[in-house]
Amino acid sequence: MLGWSGAATACDVALVLAVDVSGSVDHEEYRIQRDGLVAALRDPTVTEALVRARAQVTVLQWTGSSRQRVTVPWTQITSFEEARAFADRVAADPRAWRNFSTAIGEALAEAMALFDAVPNCQRRVIDVSGDGSSNEGIAPRDVHPELRANSVTVNGLVIEGAEEDLTGYFWENVITGPGAFVVTANGFQDYPARIRQKLLREITKQLASR
Repeated sequence: MLGWSGAATACDVALVLAVDVSGSVDHEEYRIQRDGLVAALRDPTVTEALVRARAQVTVLQWTGSSRQRVTVPWTQITSFEEARAFADRVAADPRAWRNFSTAIGEALAEAMALFDAVPNCQRRVIDVSGDGSSNEGIAPRDVHPELRANSVTVNGLVIEGAEEDLTGYFWENVITGPGAFVVTANGFQDYPARIRQKLLREITKQLASR
């Protein structure tokens, strides 16, 4: 595994799981999103990757301007027990908001600031999921220079269905940094499989710079 060198590596990757809870995500869609993330975190292959990377992971729920909240704080995963406990916390994580807009740029800025608390991690990654384009607050691309200056990579998990070619929008406006990529879920029902795929790629691989 890239970056793994046993006790000499304090933390290979710090990962912010930025979860969309904007008004376009209804109650059932939020449940699918949360339960899919929990299932991915409990997957044995994902769990092993997190432990081997000694990953630091946190959950940030986000929606409109000034509405971003850490709902599961930074947790370092150094054992299977810690991985299970983190997944359990995500499973019990209540939704912070229900009826607001989509401020992706502000979510990225808030997520970037969180990395100050985990300075020993070699890589900094924001995993942002969403089912719509940004329609409030600072534009995502306006945050890119500062993200790159702070060595932060942003990857996207797009939930298609509400807007035309949202995947293209994320490629052009949201993701940035070394090896940045977008994974597409064809609707919320496809989310669980895609988030597992995305987590494995983020934890275990570092691709050529974008």
